[in-house]
Amino acid sequence: MTKRIDDKLKQHLIKLVVIDGKKQIEVSREMDVPVSTLRRWVSEHRKELEAELNGVEYVTPAERLKQQRALEKEIQELKEENEILKKAMHIFSKNPQ
Repeated sequence: MTKRIDDKLKQHLIKLVVIDGKKQIEVSREMDVPVSTLRRWVSEHRKELEAELNGVEYVTPAERLKQQRALEKEIQELKEENEILKKAMHIFSKNPQ
């Protein structure tokens, strides 16, 4: 059974590694957090910092998937609108003779 670590503690652990310069293994042992989890958090934090410095927005995979779904939905709506306009154009362009 895994234990849930709140965001406040997570940020504190990241700060210990990134700002205070403690080793990840030491923090992992002291706080009883798997070292692989701590490494992932630190890596994600560093990517976010790098993205901020480069002016690039950091997007998590979940956010990216959400954006992709929204764009796909918008594309589908635009295709439907385009089909309606094509039908209307066809109807109104007929010669009423």
